[in-house]
Parts: sequence; structure tokens; C-alpha cells
Amino acid sequence: MSTKVMAMSAASVGAKLEATLIERREPRAHDIVIDIAFAGICHSDIHQVREEWGPAIFPMVPGHEIAGTVSAVGAGVSRFGTGDRVGVGCFVDSCRECASCRAGEEQYCLKTPVWTYNARDYDGDETYGGYSTQIVVDENYAVRIPDNMGLDVAAPLLCAGITLYSPLVHWGAGPGRRVAILGMGGLGHMGVKIASALGAEVSVLSHTLSKREDGLRFGASHYYATSDPATFSDLAGSFDLIVNTLSVNIDVDAYLDLLALDGAMVVVGLPPDPYGLKVDALASMRRSLAGSSIGGIRETQEMLDFCAERAIAPEIEMISVANIGSAYDRVVRSDVRYRFVIDTATLAETRL
Repeated sequence: MSTKVMAMSAASVGAKLEATLIERREPRAHDIVIDIAFAGICHSDIHQVREEWGPAIFPMVPGHEIAGTVSAVGAGVSRFGTGDRVGVGCFVDSCRECASCRAGEEQYCLKTPVWTYNARDYDGDETYGGYSTQIVVDENYAVRIPDNMGLDVAAPLLCAGITLYSPLVHWGAGPGRRVAILGMGGLGHMGVKIASALGAEVSVLSHTLSKREDGLRFGASHYYATSDPATFSDLAGSFDLIVNTLSVNIDVDAYLDLLALDGAMVVVGLPPDPYGLKVDALASMRRSLAGSSIGGIRETQEMLDFCAERAIAPEIEMISVANIGSAYDRVVRSDVRYRFVIDTATLAETRL
């Protein structure tokens, strides 16, 4: 029997999120039921509620940065027990059969992963995200949150953390490598912390110097303003790796020129329009332009353990469900340092 639980839902494109009841499925043999304690706000939540990434499914319950505790388990569950501290990220299922899934890279499932919200599972049922008091997921798509990590700071790691950890590790950020993080927002500030912890020499490329003090505190050695044209001439050929966290279009050729021989720029932000690109910016120094999307379950667990061992956590601002609308507006204005987290206890206290 399905269960009705409280959630914050958008009824239509751009609608204000309102408290409502949604149905969670009856737990299957390998399902766990999670009482959600905290849910992070990702800019992608806003894009999808406002249907800025193409046709969306409504009503929509956003949220793919989910942290809580297991309250019930299916008969076949072996990885978790009641009371365990767990997290759920951007997807809740995959085909499990394709080459990507077999390699532990479920985020690149060739059938397309089942996203945590604004999607349909393989039975055709709509998925609802973490702006809710409870979620039911297959145990194989949840991760264990280390005991020495707060659930509140763990939530944003399930998207912002893994989105930066995965490309930094894949492209070899570490001692002797010069890494630039482009953008110092919710994603970028995690990139600075993780790249520094990996041992790389970290620089921040930001429009202004307004967050310079924060960037240096998070582990950057250098901080540059991209609004200053001299930055591009002074830093030509300086970096082995640039991770671009921006969700706006940029002059990609200008940034490629900042790469050294065999350098790579990896895009993790999703701009609204296609990039323009002059191929000679790549060919002249054997540079690469690449993209990266979150991480698989194994790598997400690795990231959580890495952050817990090194006391790495996102900078968060806790809000109640009543403040989601104003938080969305502030995210769009880049007026948050650096990640909003919803206390879902305030949803449980809300009257319909």
C-alpha cells in the first residue's frame, strides 16, 4: 500500500511551491524508507520548476540533495538497517545492465537514469524529490553518510560535492597540478575545497574579487577577477585544468587560452545556449574541452568518505519551507554563501 506524505510541490510552470500530500510507493523487497531531515536547494531545482530546461512534469516536487535516516527496510535489504544515516542524490535507478552501469558509472546509464524528480521510473510513475518528509528508494541508489558528518551539510554534497569531486579526480587534480575553478558559487566553493584537499595549486576565476577572502579561506592560493582584461593576458597558458561551474555562456576561447599544453577545461555548469568555439584554441596546444555530470553511487560514497575524513563541508544557510520562494530568488541573484538547505522538520509542522 502506498503512503501519503507531506511535500512542497509546484503545480505548474513557475508556480509557487505549496505544501501538499504526495504518494510514496509501498516498499519493495530492496527498498528503504528514508525520513528526510534536510534537502539542499540546487540551481537546477529552479531551472526545472521554471521549465527552463525543456518540457517538465507537473506537479513537481524538486530536490536531489537528500539526507535523512532509514525508518523501514524491505525484506531483501542487506546494505542498510533502520536508524542508518543515508543520502540520496540526483538519480534513484538505472538500467543496471549497460556498460556504464556495469562500470559503476550509473549517471551515464545508456537507457538514461531515473532522475530523483521531474522524471518517470521504468514503470512510468512520476518521481518526486526531496522537498518532502519521506522518500522510498532502492537500497542500491542510496549512500551511507559518515557518523562524523552532519546531515545538514551532507545534503548539498549529494549534488554540489560530487559534481566537483568527480571531474577533479578523473582529470587528476593533485600535487603538482594547477587547477582553476571558474565561478565561486554553490558548486565553485566546493571545487576550491576539494581541489585544495587533493593537493592541487588552486586558483579561483570569478567575475569580481568580492569573494576573494572566502576563496583563500577555502584553500585557494590565488584569486583573479575575470572582469579585468589583464587577467587573460597575464594567465595565458597557466592551468592544467579548469573546471567551469558557470551556468551562463562565456567566451570559451578566451578561457581555453588559459590552459597549458595538454590542459583541459571541464564544464559542469549548464548554460542556456550552445558554446561557440574556434578549433584552433584546442589544436594549438593539444587542449581538451570536456564535460562531466555528477558521479556514480560508488564514487559518491567515496566523495562522502573523503570529505568526512578531511572535515570538508559546504557553507550552508538553513531555511524553513516558508522561505523556499525567497531562497530561489536569492540563488538567481547569486545572493547566497553558498548553499541553501531546507529543514524538513518545518514541513512536517506545516498545516495543509
